Amino acid sequence: MSRISVRGFAVASATAVTAVGSVVGVASGSTAQNNDAEATAADATLLADIPAGQQAQVQTASLAQQADAQAIAADTSAKKDAEEAARKAAAETAYAKKAEAEKAAKEAKERAELKEAASRSAARDSSSFPVLSSYSVAQIQAMARQMVPSGQFQCFSNIVNHESSWNYQAVNASSGAYGLFQALPAGKYASAGADWRTNPATQIKWGLNYMNSRYGSPCEAWSFWSANHWY
Repeated sequence: MSRISVRGFAVASATAVTAVGSVVGVASGSTAQNNDAEATAADATLLADIPAGQQAQVQTASLAQQADAQAIAADTSAKKDAEEAARKAAAETAYAKKAEAEKAAKEAKERAELKEAASRSAARDSSSFPVLSSYSVAQIQAMARQMVPSGQFQCFSNIVNHESSWNYQAVNASSGAYGLFQALPAGKYASAGADWRTNPATQIKWGLNYMNSRYGSPCEAWSFWSANHWY
């Protein structure tokens, strides 16, 4: 290799090294930037006297230094992005769990209030109807409307329709299930009153209490019935 080509190669190598040094100087606030040109010329003169093999090593070291600096900057940026994404995901998860817990608590409170109100209504109203020798479907439904919370009546009615078609004296010939709710054994109605065989209000009281205690409400009982065809 000629002296001229070696010197040109050295200048290129020295320029690359000095460029890296200038970047570092700017990042640290150094005031040595004004001397970059002189440093480049001096380094080029010095490197011109270095054998060609060593000049290649110098250039390789310079390029490696630049690559390391870029890799460090990229790694730092990636870590910041990952940390921000993790914080955002954690916040979203916490918010979702809070909303779910609040919804569950609200629903549990509503079920408890509904159950309490229904129980009070059934206990108060089941004995407030006049005793008749027989009852029509319309009369029995009117009783139920006064005893069952309005928002639950349709679900309550759906079950009674399927079980007995509102016949308070309906009997299943094969099993002996009896009344509006086809209770089995029929004597279960006695927990609501001794007149359960002849008083639809007593059966309604028992059926409402059963749905509330077992499922939480008539509508939840109807959901179970719809899926299983029994309750």
